[in-house]
Parts: sequence; C-alpha cells; structure tokens
Amino acid sequence: MRLRALLETEALGLRLLGGEDELDRTVRGVMTTDLRDPSRYLSGGELVLTGLAWRRNSADSEPFVRILASAGVAGLAAGEAELGDIPDDLVSACVRNRLPLFAVNEDVAFATITEYVVRQVSGERAGDLAAVVDRHRRLMTSGPAGGGPDVVLDLLTTDLDLRAWVLSPTGRQIAGAGEPLAPGICAALAGEHLAAVRTGRRGPHRISIQGITYSLFPIRGHGRGAAGPAARDVRETVLSDWLLAVEADAGDWPAERLDLLQGVTQLIAVERDRRDAARTVRRRLAQEVLELVQTGAAPAEIAARLRVAAPVLLPGLGAAPHWQVVVARVDWEGGDIPGGPVAQSLLEEILVDPSVSGPEPSDRIAVAHAGDEAIALVPLPSLSGDAGEDKGPDSALHADVLLATVREPLAAGLADDGRLTLGVSAAVHSAEGLRGALEEARHARRVAAARPGRVCAAGHHELASHVLLLPFVPDDVRRAFTARLLDPLRDYDRRHRAELIPTLEAFLDCDGSWTRCATRLHLHVNTLRYRVGRIEQLTARDLSRLEDKLDFFLALRMS
Repeated sequence: MRLRALLETEALGLRLLGGEDELDRTVRGVMTTDLRDPSRYLSGGELVLTGLAWRRNSADSEPFVRILASAGVAGLAAGEAELGDIPDDLVSACVRNRLPLFAVNEDVAFATITEYVVRQVSGERAGDLAAVVDRHRRLMTSGPAGGGPDVVLDLLTTDLDLRAWVLSPTGRQIAGAGEPLAPGICAALAGEHLAAVRTGRRGPHRISIQGITYSLFPIRGHGRGAAGPAARDVRETVLSDWLLAVEADAGDWPAERLDLLQGVTQLIAVERDRRDAARTVRRRLAQEVLELVQTGAAPAEIAARLRVAAPVLLPGLGAAPHWQVVVARVDWEGGDIPGGPVAQSLLEEILVDPSVSGPEPSDRIAVAHAGDEAIALVPLPSLSGDAGEDKGPDSALHADVLLATVREPLAAGLADDGRLTLGVSAAVHSAEGLRGALEEARHARRVAAARPGRVCAAGHHELASHVLLLPFVPDDVRRAFTARLLDPLRDYDRRHRAELIPTLEAFLDCDGSWTRCATRLHLHVNTLRYRVGRIEQLTARDLSRLEDKLDFFLALRMS
C-alpha cells in the first residue's frame, strides 16, 4: 500500500505535517516504538508509530529521525496523547531528512492503525488473509466486544479449519481454539520452538507428537525484535516471545497460506504488546519498593508503598497480605547480553501457574530488575479458614516445585551458553521483614548457582544457619555492628589504598591460614602479617581469637 492511502482513510485520524512529495512511498509493515534507537528492529518500508516517550528535549529529534531515514522507513506517525501538538523540532527534523510525518489524533489507538496496515499489506499478498483479518477487528478493541487471541484462533478454526494455540516460552497456554493441549505437549512444543530458534533454523518449525504434526510460528512483539534479522542477538528475546502452534504440517503449504499465518502472528503480537504495556504499573511499584528496601528506608515508608501496591496486585483484598520475594538471574557466557530484562520477563512468566490459561494470573506479580538480576514481589492473600486462622503462608511458593514444569523448555532456550538460577524467600507479613526476605532470596539464589545444571532453584529452608539468621537482623543493629568493625578499615583503605577489607575477607575464607591466604592474594607472608596487624590495631580486635573472627565474618556478611 502507499502512504497516501493512510490519509484517505478518515477512521485513522492522521494529519500530514510534512513530506507531501513522498506520499507515494510503499508501506511494507508497521512498527510501534519509543526506543531512542530502534534501528536494530527496522528492515525498511515500515510506518513507524511513536508516542514520543523517547524525546526528552528538542535535541533528541534530529538523531531519532536520522536513524529512521537511514533505515529506509516509509514514514513516521507521532501520537498527540503525550505532548499535545507535535513539537516543531520534530517537524523540522523530518523535513530536513525527507521523512513524511503524520500526527495521530489522541482519540485513535495505535492498534487501530497497526491493524489497518497489516490488513491492507497482507491483503495484497493473499485474498483469504484479507477476508479473515477483516473479521479480526475485535482483537484490537478493549471493550466487551474484544476477545484477545482467542477470537483470532476461533476464526482460524471456522474459516480455515486450523486448530491453533498461543503458548508462552515456558509452554503455558495463553489462548487456544477447542480443547486445551496437555501440559506435556505444550512443554514439548515450547522446547522444540526454543531449540529451533537458538540453532538459527528458519520457521515455521515442525514437530510430531503422538502421531500429530504441529507447525510453530514465532510471535514477536513490535518492541522486542519484530524486524527479525535486524535484531542484535536472539538471546535477548528468545525467552520472552510467544509462539503460535498450529495442528498442521506447514511444509507443503503454498506461500499464500504461510503469509496468512504470518499476518495472524502480527495481529496477536499487537495484543501481546498491549498486555506488556499493562505491566508497566506493576513493574514500577516493584521498582519503587525495591529501591526503598535497598536504601534502608524506614519500615513505615516501605509499608506505605506496600499499601499502594496491594490493591493493584490484589483488588478487593480486605487485609494486608503476606509477601514473598523471588530473585532470578540469567547469565550468558561471554557476559555481553544484559541479563536483567531477560530475567524480568522470564520471572513474570515462571511465577504464573502453568496449568492456568490466559494472562490474568500475571496481574498479581510485580517484577523489577536491578543489574543482571530480577526481583519479584509476590503477594500472598491472607485466607482465613473455618476457625479463622490465617492461612496466608500456606499458599507460598516453593522452590523445589516452581521450575518443575518449565525446566525442559527453558533448558532448550538457554542451550549450552545460558543459565537460570532462582532463589525464593520465606513469606513475611510486614515491611520490617521485606529486607530480610530480599537478602534471603538472594542467598538462596547463590545456593542454586553453586549447583550443576542450566536451570536451578533453591529455597530459604536450604540455607545455612547463619545465612538464615542474618537477613532478619534489624537494620539499626546491622548498621551499628558493621560500622563499628568495618568503618575504620574502609576509611584507612580510602586514604592509603591498603586493601585491608579484601585482605580480611581472604584471611577468613582461608580459615586463618597464613600460607594459603598469602598465596591467594599473591603476597609475601610478612606483608600479609603486616596487613592483619594493621586490621587488629585499627579495630582493637585479635584475629587469633575465635570470637573476633566470628564478629568480622558476620560484619562482612551483613555489610
């Protein structure tokens, strides 16, 4: 289709701001983005939709437009919902780079434009696709008429006699036409899909289970590598993308039928992106609570933030819930792939009961990420039994069963260069216990990391005695204890670069062995004795005494 056709469709609410001479450009697809640099997701010919969240000041417009023009996009459509009128600097940048610019009325959803472009572009390739997509408009609505992915799958069955299911990367069924697939089949399909993606095989991927052939199509959201080949690294999205499983052998399908399914995956991807956007509030709540906990905020301040979070995560809850913390980390060999966002998406999926269909259970989970780890704040409702006793902790997550049903597909996605480790805290009932729960979950994850295997988890009950006790030391006691012992050493290290703290850690790790510690630190034994003597002098402690060794050990663990 041509750009000009967009202006001729009044329902799209587009207004041309510049580039009238370029309206005969061909539109080959559509992409929604608010990234400052979306180049890796662009392949050329797209209509780019943006809400302008990337723009912080007027200097940002020129680099953004230049990136789009270099990628060969057909045009840019900017929404007016965020800033009102489109900024003049963006209009000028598009004029300079000969990029057609449209304003999108705030009353028009990007999903409406996406659906229209997909329908028109796909309709030129296959007549039957145009007929089916036209009936899928309900997928793009958020009112009672909308049905999400189930609508498009039902119409695939009625119009094309194809049974299909949308699965998460762990094998959980998001939507389906007809009878649900058995959990074992879902896990096998997800595992085959992830293995195929990791080995670079072109889709659709085919697999036969119990005499039935399934064809697997990736569903890539527009913000997570929709451009396919332009994506920087498949490992960034392989553990978060949905897949479409069709009960049919696509190996002998004509090109028109393959185009049909690709068009359907684009429609479902729009719905996926909308649901991801709905997680923004929960992610923000988790991030705010996490920052308060890690910076040592007062329990009353954390409790106030939890009171805000509880109604969002558990609408209608009368009493404050118990809380549980889960920490996950995804590590890739080489360390060049950021693990935090991958672990965040994966943890949001893992914490949903795999036997429950649909996206709704994930609404109870708030996941933040800090560095390479993801941290989930999971509310546990306080359910009362007949006798009125509190049964909240009885519904707590258990590390030994959390990964049982998803281990196989995740191992396929991690392949031979990735690893997932996960730690689960005990349930706590107040803000005072949340910092302890976070540290407990982190300690448990380290226990899991020490085990062999690509997918490992550990719970609070597996921790050593001192590790179990330390997280629940009150913050004021913790600060006073560590400051008394370690602050003199830190101050000395800061002034003299003496490395007394690393020396103390190594000395205790070597059980007080002078020879082993000197070897580890590549020091002469006399140099090590001098440093230990300086530690004892500054702290008025004796490292030959068990009590003083124990105090230093605990202080280092709590710092």
